[in-house]
Amino acid sequence: MKNMKPLILISNDDGYHAKGINQLIEMVADMGEVIVCAPESARSGYATAFSATEPLRLKPRKPRAGVQVWSCNGTPVDCVKLALSELCPRKPDLVIGGINHGDNASVNSHYSGTMGVTREGCMKYIPSVAFSLCDHSDDADFSQLTPYVRRIVDDVLRHRLPLGVCLNVNFPVVDEFKGVKVCRMAHGTWSNEVERMMHPRGYEYYWMVGQYTNDEPQACDTDNWALQHGYVAITPTTIDVTAHEAMDEMTRRFEQA
Repeated sequence: MKNMKPLILISNDDGYHAKGINQLIEMVADMGEVIVCAPESARSGYATAFSATEPLRLKPRKPRAGVQVWSCNGTPVDCVKLALSELCPRKPDLVIGGINHGDNASVNSHYSGTMGVTREGCMKYIPSVAFSLCDHSDDADFSQLTPYVRRIVDDVLRHRLPLGVCLNVNFPVVDEFKGVKVCRMAHGTWSNEVERMMHPRGYEYYWMVGQYTNDEPQACDTDNWALQHGYVAITPTTIDVTAHEAMDEMTRRFEQA
């Protein structure tokens, strides 16, 4: 038992076929016993949604780098839940989401299926990390990420993470990373999110699009700033969403009224 390799569970929201997850498999295949369970197709924006009203299926896929790969017709969180129940011989030592095609910095973290994977692992008290690259292209170049991914994975396997804390790691698209910044999530907003279009058959339909604005561009301790300046951004992220700083005032207003 003492010599047992760590068990690593990998999922994503771009689908089992995406380049990012397959590059990730190759990066960490020798670092433990790896199991992959990912959506059959893209499930971006599903956050922590799971399938409460429809049945799920698991399908074995062609192994990658000697790693067994499974797909699921559900959400990223469905993949984690199914893998923990049906595929993993024991509780994983690490859950990894990614590598995502596109960044999950700032408020994008709340919408992200990649972070859904990571939050689900964290809620199961498993150290969990999400990796994302700020490049949406299907053929994005992930090669530069390898030493950073391996370093972070090794560190988390060795030292674990505090209970209720997972890592949101975002990589900029630059010729050379300047280093690593541990930073907070930037305050930002999306606007112009709905585009109305006319179908050739005569009815209206809508695309969810939008423009992101960093609402504190001068703040140099945020993930947006780190990415814009060429750094790998690591944001420790908590599961507990309690506004602890507001509790004293709320107590005075409601309990002591």
